Amino acid sequence: MYFYLSIFNLSTVWVMMAQLQPGCPDEKEKTTALKDLLSRIDLDELMKKDEPPFEFPDTLEGFEYIFNEKGQLRHIKTGEPFVFNYREDLHRWNQKRYEALGEIITKYVYELLQKECHLKKVTLPVDATESEPKSFIFMSEDALTNPDKLLVLIHGNGVVRAGQWARRLIINKDLDSGTQMPYIKRAAEEGYGVIVLNPNENYIEVEKTKAQVQLSSDSSGEPAEKRERKDKIQKETKKRRDFYEKYRNPQKEKETVQMCIRDNGSPEEHAIYVWDHFISQSAAENVFFVAHSYGGLAFVELMIQREAEVKNKVTAVALTDSIHNVWHQEAGKTIREWMRENCCNWVSSSEPLDTLVESMLPDCPRVSSGTERHELTSWKSFPSIFKFFSKAMDAKNNSVKPTPTRRSNRIKYEEL
Repeated sequence: MYFYLSIFNLSTVWVMMAQLQPGCPDEKEKTTALKDLLSRIDLDELMKKDEPPFEFPDTLEGFEYIFNEKGQLRHIKTGEPFVFNYREDLHRWNQKRYEALGEIITKYVYELLQKECHLKKVTLPVDATESEPKSFIFMSEDALTNPDKLLVLIHGNGVVRAGQWARRLIINKDLDSGTQMPYIKRAAEEGYGVIVLNPNENYIEVEKTKAQVQLSSDSSGEPAEKRERKDKIQKETKKRRDFYEKYRNPQKEKETVQMCIRDNGSPEEHAIYVWDHFISQSAAENVFFVAHSYGGLAFVELMIQREAEVKNKVTAVALTDSIHNVWHQEAGKTIREWMRENCCNWVSSSEPLDTLVESMLPDCPRVSSGTERHELTSWKSFPSIFKFFSKAMDAKNNSVKPTPTRRSNRIKYEEL
């Protein structure tokens, strides 16, 4: 309560200042007095009033949540779903709590990939030294040796990591809709090898040392007067930026620096690196991709960079609400033609599953995923995608390209 009263009082002071028009000496004195009053207010402390520290448990049990037999996150005592607004009127604290839980979910999914899906964790870069930043992917034991089929999964951009489609779905719906595990288990049942990419793991964050902080603000080599003016401008800019930052996240005190992972500094780089070191080296005659959202853009970039290799090895690509753009990415005519014949994009739509959807881009067929929610497209199109892959393999064996067709408003995969 004190926090809001303080904000109200501060706002009142600002309004009074805005109403003062510079003119007679009395008004100038009042302006000076108000400025002096503002300078005495400790904004850092003001923003921290009544806000609990950002200290959260590091286990699901600590949060008093657990996944039930249906893969739904439920409170241990009440059995209720996750509650975001755990503390009323403390949105930042609730958001930080949600993010802390999300990090635990990420580690939990990693464990499931290894224990339930029987995947192994492989470090990147493959020749990483002990001291350099590292990433990793997951793959089945037969990923590189399976002579028949290999499935490659690429999630979208953001906070999600290997094995996830959408963190929000994992927390608020269930593991089946939010993770890639149904795809991995189905692939294993049908004799696929599996590689799970981790395109958002591009860097590690380490706390800046005092020397690094000092170095970043040092402007040695410049004339003293110029450096003084520059420092003054920087200080004023930093003061305004810090005011916003302290309001948005008042308890952030440590400065960090990002250390990029070699050859994996972006989703596009990561996809190309995994292709060069794993997928292209695999024994599989038929490689299949499932790429969601930004993962579709990463795949198109991979095609642009490794066109001949991809055409030779990839049998079919299932995109789910992909955000790729063949014009902006400058994909050539031969790539666009290949995508029209070998790719299909299950997009968010109110139409029934597999209904053809018109497209303005000349790349690949677009069909409805059966949902208007972007994050659900991979889950809703799951059964259709494996049928699409089966049809693609049969078509390849019969030397016929796999183009989705519409019959009675639905794609028919039977009776090839």
